[in-house]
Amino acid sequence: MTSLLTNASAMTALQTLTATNKQLEITQGRIATGLRVGSAADNAAYWSIATTMRSDNKALSTVEDALGLGAAKVDTAYTGMNSAIDVVDEIKAKLVAAREPGVDRSKIQSEIAALQKQLISNAAAASFSGENWLSVDSSATGYSATKSIVASFTRAADGTVSVGTIDISVTSAKLFDANDQSGILDKTTTGAGGLTISVTTLNLTTAGVDDVDIDDMIDIVDTALSSMTTAASDLGAAKKRIGLQQDFVSNLMDAIDRGVGQLVDADMNEESTRLQALQVQAQLGIQALSIANSNSQNVLALFC
Repeated sequence: MTSLLTNASAMTALQTLTATNKQLEITQGRIATGLRVGSAADNAAYWSIATTMRSDNKALSTVEDALGLGAAKVDTAYTGMNSAIDVVDEIKAKLVAAREPGVDRSKIQSEIAALQKQLISNAAAASFSGENWLSVDSSATGYSATKSIVASFTRAADGTVSVGTIDISVTSAKLFDANDQSGILDKTTTGAGGLTISVTTLNLTTAGVDDVDIDDMIDIVDTALSSMTTAASDLGAAKKRIGLQQDFVSNLMDAIDRGVGQLVDADMNEESTRLQALQVQAQLGIQALSIANSNSQNVLALFC
């Protein structure tokens, strides 16, 4: 039945065109943003997961920065320790030379004194961002023998979050301690011959120093070298661990980005194909609506 009051064909064509335009708007939005799920209205569950994981990734980015800062501190201490080992090696060589009969020990002592000052200078300079692990004052306010480096950010299944750290003890690595002289180089040690000195206070020109005392000095310096080598090994191991954690955090961030992308990113090939199809459908809908509206005009033409 053809009616002048109700154009069912035009109503159907209009509804179809409206639905097509709505789908066209959604597709254009996805192409413009690159997102299949751009808001909670698109998919509440996926949007919630993606928003949470993006927030966690920002936290991991901060963890990555903290690891970089921690690595720099460890590397600074490691470099200072290696430099100190080289200087102590020189002191040991000078002491061995002092055992030779007829040598001028006062001149050797002058060289040793310069090396002792160099040790103090190197340890004091091994500071990064205000932290020095080689030259410390254990009585200072806020001092801690354990240095913590932020290393991870974890979200448990129940949604609770926690921050993990890598803890490094600097007790065995400190070369000088202004509080109690308990560092490797400023603590006093007693040799087999009964001589009690530290690496930085040994003196060949002290009255009564004989070959037995020099042997004690060599032994004490060698003991310090052994402790420094162990400390350098510990710092190297910590540096390696931090490097591994940096690689892990970087890979983890990439994995989270990929996972979020799987949930919310639009498939641009699919969306571009859909856009072309919807544009054709919209054009056909406009033509269909035009034809439906022309039916009433055709009826009117019968009465002319």
